[in-house]
Amino acid sequence: MSSTKRPPDLLGNSAWNAMAFLVAVVLNLAILPFVIARLGLAAFGVAGLVTACIAPALVFSNALGLSTARELAQRLEPSDREDARRLFATAIMIAIVAGGPITVFFWLAGAPLARLGFHLAGSAADDLGLAFTLAGAGWLCQCVSAVFVSLFTARQDYRRISSIGIVSTLVSTLSMLLLIPAAPHASTFLGCQALGFASGLLMALVWSRGIGQWLAPPALHRGALGKLVRLGGWQVAAQGGALLAGQADRYLLGALLQPQFVGFYGVAQRLQEATYIGILKVGEILFPFFSTLQKESEDRKVDLLFRSSWILNVLAASALGALIPVAGPLLHVWTGAEVAAEAARVLVVLSIAGILGSSANVFGFYLLAQARSRSNALIALITGIVTLGTSAIVLPSFGWQAAGWSACAGMIAQMATIVVLLRRSFDISGIWPRVIHCVLMPLGIGIATALALRTGLDRAPFHLAPSWWSVGAVAAVTAAIIFIVEVAASQLGPYRRACLQDLRAIFSRFVPLKAI
Repeated sequence: MSSTKRPPDLLGNSAWNAMAFLVAVVLNLAILPFVIARLGLAAFGVAGLVTACIAPALVFSNALGLSTARELAQRLEPSDREDARRLFATAIMIAIVAGGPITVFFWLAGAPLARLGFHLAGSAADDLGLAFTLAGAGWLCQCVSAVFVSLFTARQDYRRISSIGIVSTLVSTLSMLLLIPAAPHASTFLGCQALGFASGLLMALVWSRGIGQWLAPPALHRGALGKLVRLGGWQVAAQGGALLAGQADRYLLGALLQPQFVGFYGVAQRLQEATYIGILKVGEILFPFFSTLQKESEDRKVDLLFRSSWILNVLAASALGALIPVAGPLLHVWTGAEVAAEAARVLVVLSIAGILGSSANVFGFYLLAQARSRSNALIALITGIVTLGTSAIVLPSFGWQAAGWSACAGMIAQMATIVVLLRRSFDISGIWPRVIHCVLMPLGIGIATALALRTGLDRAPFHLAPSWWSVGAVAAVTAAIIFIVEVAASQLGPYRRACLQDLRAIFSRFVPLKAI
């Protein structure tokens, strides 16, 4: 990078993302027992199925936001400003022209198709039409907001991005507290989420006026459209594969079983997703950063890629691994004994799948930044196909508690695909020691340590009390043990010096101790 440019504050950006995540996860997890108590598991399951039906539209909006951010990140110079304006205008036009019909489709066809596919009936599904109307409106707000947020992503302005996310979560949570007791329906829950998305869009619109030189009214420009479509087309395939991987169990559970089982699965998945997305948010800042490294040497890119991967894999193994020993007591104290008895094993399996899935995060950001969306699409499609195929086999045979097995199978397939692509992507000697040290070893050690701690806790002469302080203490100790084991294992490999150097840099950034 040019010495005249101020380098991006990656740790500061990660801190903003982490703060937004912490606020979101605390509020979302805190409000969920309240929601389940007021709605009931059946209505909560119906809301989960409606969300799963809306999920395919996220393939479009997420791909549009990512491709817009990537193209704008490469046009930050004043000389590129007009080209950036054309890209923004085209992206807004695409969001409106394509997003409008998609929303109307959900309004008209969502409820009839859901009743047919998931055999929904009874009082829990009485307001299905209104639920789809509100959920579709919320998605449209997300779609348009993604384009405006891409302006801040390209400029690596994570302070504003995080603030938008925090306010959106606050509005959604407060509206649930006020409205759900008065109208305990699935549509109320989804409407409160839509209010949060609408507030996020409003904030993005207001703040984008501060960089008005980047803005332009909706219009289609052929050159800009081609750039967005070339990257976004493969990104749609990648998002589609991720959709299959993330929603396969929920679709099949809805088709085969009653909505309350979707509710059980949704509770377990909510905990795992909250932790996993938090790790993803911390590493999300690498996408625009990698986009600025087009002219760097291959050695430099490989070094940054694998060092970032080791840090995030250790973080993911520590955070997700902490859920494994305390899965049952955590669900008990959070949502009650019934949910804990049904969903504890599913949470353990989903946590293992999340750790395995962390192998794709940094590599996925790198591929996207390098405009190699075809490789991302291949990874996601293989993952989705394996996940869906495994779900179709195990769920009818073993029942709903086999949910999560397919996620593990999909993530193993994803990891194998990534290892092959890593070997083919870089013409550098010694690539396999890097893969083992920075990718495979942190994940394997994290899973083994967490399972060993869970086994030891199960065989202990005492049982963990279902209380917040005991669950929190054991989870924190588990995360610390996994982290220490990971760091100790890293000193056995050839890249021990780089690992320690990166840890010192992180601690010195956030812990003001002279001794570090």
